[in-house]
Amino acid sequence: MATPQLVRRQRGLSIVGLLFIGGIVVVLLLIGARLIPPLTEYIAVERAVQKIKNEASTVPEIRAAFDRHAVIDDIKSITSKDLDITKDNDRVVISYAYSYQIQLLDNVRLVIDFSGTTRDRPGKQVP
Repeated sequence: MATPQLVRRQRGLSIVGLLFIGGIVVVLLLIGARLIPPLTEYIAVERAVQKIKNEASTVPEIRAAFDRHAVIDDIKSITSKDLDITKDNDRVVISYAYSYQIQLLDNVRLVIDFSGTTRDRPGKQVP
């Protein structure tokens, strides 16, 4: 007489679970794709500010230099008038802050606040 084999419970992901996880992954990828343009623009703003801190010394020169970089790098979220230009111990310090809104649904938005400065900060690397 043959011994009955133990019935093993199947393990794995059901089709409903697979569709649910797949939907979450798709939503996260879509949000991630919408985050790329503001992040690349922030990197362009940071690079422009770091470059102009060395090439200009007066406020009008700094604003004009930023306007040139903004045209070249297609920076639209911030203008030269939004830059806060001060002097700190005989050095020009350029600071900025702006918000970027990404519309996810009709009445749902993701708001990202960007800010930066040329003031020396320990551990800060220029992108």
